[in-house]
Amino acid sequence: MDTVIALLKDEMQAVESQFKKNLASEVQLISQVGNYVLSSGGKRIRPMLLLLCARLCNYQGDKHIDLAGVVEFIHTSTLLHDDVVDSANLRRGNRSANSVWGNQASVLVGDFLFAKSFSVMVATDSLKILKILSDTTTQLAEGEILQLINTCDLDLDEYHYLQVVRNKTAILIAAACQVAGVLAGVGDAQEMALREFGLELGTAFQLMDDALDYVANEEDFGKEKGHDLFEGKMTLPLIHTYAHSTELERKKVSRIIDAEELIKEDLDYVCALINAKGGIDYTHLRATERIERAKQQLGIFSDCEARQALFTLADYVVTRNK
Repeated sequence: MDTVIALLKDEMQAVESQFKKNLASEVQLISQVGNYVLSSGGKRIRPMLLLLCARLCNYQGDKHIDLAGVVEFIHTSTLLHDDVVDSANLRRGNRSANSVWGNQASVLVGDFLFAKSFSVMVATDSLKILKILSDTTTQLAEGEILQLINTCDLDLDEYHYLQVVRNKTAILIAAACQVAGVLAGVGDAQEMALREFGLELGTAFQLMDDALDYVANEEDFGKEKGHDLFEGKMTLPLIHTYAHSTELERKKVSRIIDAEELIKEDLDYVCALINAKGGIDYTHLRATERIERAKQQLGIFSDCEARQALFTLADYVVTRNK
């Protein structure tokens, strides 16, 4: 990833400057909360993808900087809302915004980031980009609601889980890649290839996130280990494990996931069971398959530095530990 970061250094600095500009407000709390979240060590995967895809398509303008900021604002607003819904105390290794300023401030600043994103989108003078990103925000909300509906549903299967992943995570990454192609004026085939690349990569990213929730150290991962289990979220490691468990094991998992509190003994049991049933390995396999499909989508583009950087970023998704 160091080579990708170095390649995009100047453009990412411009994006960071846009963050500060777009967070400017007479309401001091907006800048405080917004800057706190945006400066807390996020990977910036979405803006990096947009910038790389714009470079891949030989885009010569500067609107990709604004749009890179937009996709990160949208993502950040969902994080603010998610942490309220999940009652999270940690985000990227720091106290979550809702634990510092409270739920009301987090929700309202998240709303500001959404609203600001749309005002920046309008300035691109592209109705198509506005439609892509507005449709995307609708699907993001649907994904979060789907996940809420599926809470503690031990009958959730892989197919329906992937529907949640698509709407909750992959769709914004896909949009980031697609709008770069729209900006550059590429043909329909290349535009759709970029979108599919983003969908596959975004799905893999969430799969690995869900696996790391059970295996990563809190210090590395930036949030509590087993938080998904505590929230009753059925993710692929647990779905695979539950499907391959005995009746006695299933009863114990059901009791744990329905409990009001998650004690260390129960978390250790579920983590050990997931390991024994190959839940992490299976999830990693599925993520790796998605990354290979993502790379195939870029075969429509000529080999170049930007395409190699996109491959590097894609590989990072399945090798990261946080």
